[in-house]
Amino acid sequence: MAKDIRTPMQVITTTTSAIHEFLKRSPAQDIINWGRKNSLWFLTQPMGCCGVEMIATGCAHYDTDRFGIIPRCSPRHADVMVISGYVVRKYFPTLKRLYEQMPSPKWVICMGNCSISGGPFYQSYSTLQNIDEIFPVDVYIPGCPPRPEALIQGFVELQKKIKAKTDKGTMYGVR
Repeated sequence: MAKDIRTPMQVITTTTSAIHEFLKRSPAQDIINWGRKNSLWFLTQPMGCCGVEMIATGCAHYDTDRFGIIPRCSPRHADVMVISGYVVRKYFPTLKRLYEQMPSPKWVICMGNCSISGGPFYQSYSTLQNIDEIFPVDVYIPGCPPRPEALIQGFVELQKKIKAKTDKGTMYGVR
């Protein structure tokens, strides 16, 4: 007859920070990152001609849904902010507020020369340059405007960064 080696049930109390610390150290973080990288919902910010290409990326011809990349209109449902085109000073407070409303982890993609360096509007009084000093940009997609294939490649690069834990959107304990 086998001996019963079970122990009585113990109640374990923990805190949210203890759970986060456990996830940072365990292989569970790899499973969570797998889910995150395969379901990137992006917030559309269609400014300028890059916005037209970004909207075209979400259409049936390119079908980003097959990669788990789905456009969202609400920042509360988005993981990725795609800043496409130029950012004017008057729109910046709204853009920052939208970024702050996104749940963590969150990532930023700069699409087009205007969002990366100001493009042809670099010397303009109303256009912001150096978006990467304001937002933690993970992926840059150059071009004027970049094609939808380039945006899809940018999302693939972001997925690689999330898998390799080299993205800026997730805290992994050691940076």
